[in-house]
Amino acid sequence: MSIEAYLTIAIFLLTIVGLLKFQSRPAAVFGVTLLSLVASGLVTRTQLLSSIANPGLITLILLIVCSFALEKTRLLRFIASKVILVSYKGTFARLFAITAACSALLNNTAVVATLLSPIRNNPHHFASKLLLPLSYAAILGGTLTLIGTSTNLIVNSLYIDAEGGSLPFFSFTAIGLMLVTGCGAVLALLVKFLPENEPQTDGKQEYFIDAKIAGNSELINRSVEDNGLRHLESLFLVEVVRDGHLISPVAPSEILHENDRLIFSGDITKVGQLSQFSGLMTFAHKSELKDSNLTEVVVRQESILVRKTLKNIGFRALFDAAVVAIRRDGEQVSGKLGDIEIKAGDFLVLAVGDDFKSRRNISKNFIVLTGVETEVRLSGWKAWLSVGGFVATIAFAAFGFIDLLQGLVILLGLLLFSRSVNVNEIMRRLPVDIWLIVSSAILLSHALVNAGVVDHLGDFVNHSIDKEHAYLALIIIYLLTWLMTELVTNNAAAALMFPIAYSLALGFGVDVMPFVMTVAFAASGSFVSPYGYQTNLMVFNAGQYRIKDFIKVGLPISIVYGLIVIIAVPIFFPF
Repeated sequence: MSIEAYLTIAIFLLTIVGLLKFQSRPAAVFGVTLLSLVASGLVTRTQLLSSIANPGLITLILLIVCSFALEKTRLLRFIASKVILVSYKGTFARLFAITAACSALLNNTAVVATLLSPIRNNPHHFASKLLLPLSYAAILGGTLTLIGTSTNLIVNSLYIDAEGGSLPFFSFTAIGLMLVTGCGAVLALLVKFLPENEPQTDGKQEYFIDAKIAGNSELINRSVEDNGLRHLESLFLVEVVRDGHLISPVAPSEILHENDRLIFSGDITKVGQLSQFSGLMTFAHKSELKDSNLTEVVVRQESILVRKTLKNIGFRALFDAAVVAIRRDGEQVSGKLGDIEIKAGDFLVLAVGDDFKSRRNISKNFIVLTGVETEVRLSGWKAWLSVGGFVATIAFAAFGFIDLLQGLVILLGLLLFSRSVNVNEIMRRLPVDIWLIVSSAILLSHALVNAGVVDHLGDFVNHSIDKEHAYLALIIIYLLTWLMTELVTNNAAAALMFPIAYSLALGFGVDVMPFVMTVAFAASGSFVSPYGYQTNLMVFNAGQYRIKDFIKVGLPISIVYGLIVIIAVPIFFPF
């Protein structure tokens, strides 16, 4: 082999070592790989640009970006409100089915993030009995379609680069259904081994938010449960103030009345959820200020607010701002926001007007911390555009009426023109890490071809190993990819193992599809480690799990998952 071949192999092996050593920074490792390939001249400038602008990769990025608008609609919150039942078996069945179905078409990280809060705060079951099944259901649901998980789309990006055409939308569905059914049945038997961990507070200081039910509200004469107020993300209804009386704790069956003050506790960035409820007004709305333009401040010792209430001080006239929420370290506040006596050191979140920054009394009364960027929720025709446009685009692409990339470009344009998403939001949340990982992996594949490593591997397999051993090679590829997924991450495992699997298929002289699909499914099979898949990591801390919980429940599921894949792939995709 040439010097270039040995250098390329060295870079490939060092990339694996780097991923194992720096497990939390795969993008940085792949970034170094990309720089090494370019600096050593192992790839051409054209290959560099084509890797960055790979159609499959761009499709993946567009899919993630278009889902931003979908996350801001009521769709996922409505789904979350339908999950919890009194019966554990009923709750498990509904949670598993809904999560798997949603993850087949939506970003499974967004699905899990939306369902985390209602599960953690449900009154009927231990959250630790549901959160791990939630993550596993999201992983299994992602195997159902081409867009179900970023892993499938990454493999598709590499396949497009190698073969020139995309994998069919439903190419994963038959085996995915077998995985959802088989692994779901095993999971239902194993949930009895999950711990019953009591919920604990994480010590994080939460804001106290006051909202009033106006006379035209649809919330009136309906219970808290029916209104969906128990299923908000990171906001919790802790009190109801009615005619000067405090109702706490608030029962799910509590009927709401006109002029009730609803007292929430939680993450102030989630306050935008309240705007989705008809006739639910915060102080900002009362003062005709937007609660999407928020600023966090601390009350100074010498402030004129100290020992006074917001109701009596004339806050809007003094500061051109309205208090949206309050937080007091070391003490729980209670009652209506306007009746709370302000103390020095209180944290306030303010909806500010145009003159707020120019007022001379701001620095005398407050220490201004930062702006608070709230999550804007979509409603009305924008919500219909976001949901309907996304579903229509996926449906048209699935049945071949339009190319998925073309459809997503059109959808993104509509979302931008309608201001359902904005450029700043896209730039802030753009999945640069995934872009870097996939483009570097594609470039590494080009380097392996340029240096002749792929040809050498193919020749070695062709002359040294019988074609009958292709199935054994398929099993080895599955095990190596699965091991990489558990030790590193699913995306990195798919990106690294694809060129090896593809080269082996060429060396055996068989169809590449069995090896391609094996890599895709194996890279999604992370059930043993909390670090191999992002949804596992999300529920790891939320459910207060230990690694042994993942091993105890995840290992049997991994075995069943692996057996289904290595048996079913050659049947649906013959050599």
